[in-house]
Amino acid sequence: MIDFKNGSFFKLKKVDGVIKEVEQLLIDGETIIGTYKGMRDSVTFTNKRVISLNVQGVTGKKKDYTSLPYSKIQVFSVETAGVFDVDSELELWFSGVGLVKFEFTGESDIVKIGQIIGSYIL
Repeated sequence: MIDFKNGSFFKLKKVDGVIKEVEQLLIDGETIIGTYKGMRDSVTFTNKRVISLNVQGVTGKKKDYTSLPYSKIQVFSVETAGVFDVDSELELWFSGVGLVKFEFTGESDIVKIGQIIGSYIL
């Protein structure tokens, strides 16, 4: 599992399309809302959970998938980009895991992400 306690998940940028490795993990009735990618790793938001893909090793053949179901979120926080701080943040507190923090580039629609997560957990 990704070590969420050592700082935030790197700067994520929205990508078009679906990451094939994540698509194979979806269950019946689960749909992808959006995918965001860092250098090699990615985060996919579905209508049921957040799936983080951590590509490991030099070759990138080893991959870690972490599934974070919305049903386990206790609190969440959205921080929009500002004038000098152009990145936005999403903080999710999961029971049993604690704080998971994602940082997005200024181009990401963080308010929309927060709205979607709110609609699934409230």
